[in-house]
Amino acid sequence: MSQNKMPVVDLSKSKSHWPVAVLLRRGFWTYVLEPVVRWWPKAFSPLRVAALRLMGAQIGPRCLILPGVKVLMPWNLIMEDHVAIGRHVDVYNFAPVTIRRQTVVSQGVYLCTGSHDYRQPDMPLTYLPITIGSECWLAAGAFVCPGVSIADGVVIGARSVVTRSVTEAWSVHGGNPSVRIKARKMAPTDKPV
Repeated sequence: MSQNKMPVVDLSKSKSHWPVAVLLRRGFWTYVLEPVVRWWPKAFSPLRVAALRLMGAQIGPRCLILPGVKVLMPWNLIMEDHVAIGRHVDVYNFAPVTIRRQTVVSQGVYLCTGSHDYRQPDMPLTYLPITIGSECWLAAGAFVCPGVSIADGVVIGARSVVTRSVTEAWSVHGGNPSVRIKARKMAPTDKPV
């Protein structure tokens, strides 16, 4: 292919497809409400949860959201009961992010529903939902890519990059890209279930 026929990236042709109502809602959250509640101490987690609910998040009872958590679009966040989100987690949720019950998302995890179609000259935004099963643990600094679903009981190791769905429940995964390491076996407990 000759030099002058090579495809060229032209971001000037990139257009926002978001309706004005969504842009206004994002603006209010990003510039008014989120900066106020994002950095409050841990004890103020219930107020952070209330602010997210006010903006349309569906959050179950007894959830914990620590300081520094960033949520792009609260109305695309679904958290079931007893979910804990650690400090400085980034929920980049152009599409829905669903976190099932009894799951821990540790500090610095990045849940990324958005990317760009780099094959197109204007590199349009693309996005796919993320679903994290019940009783999972995403360890510190893990990155979860768009469109990924994680089965119940899965552990994702620290700094892992999850590029594909994890379909085997109760397993441990790690690495870049993340691969299965072993089965997750729970210690016996005397507590009634």
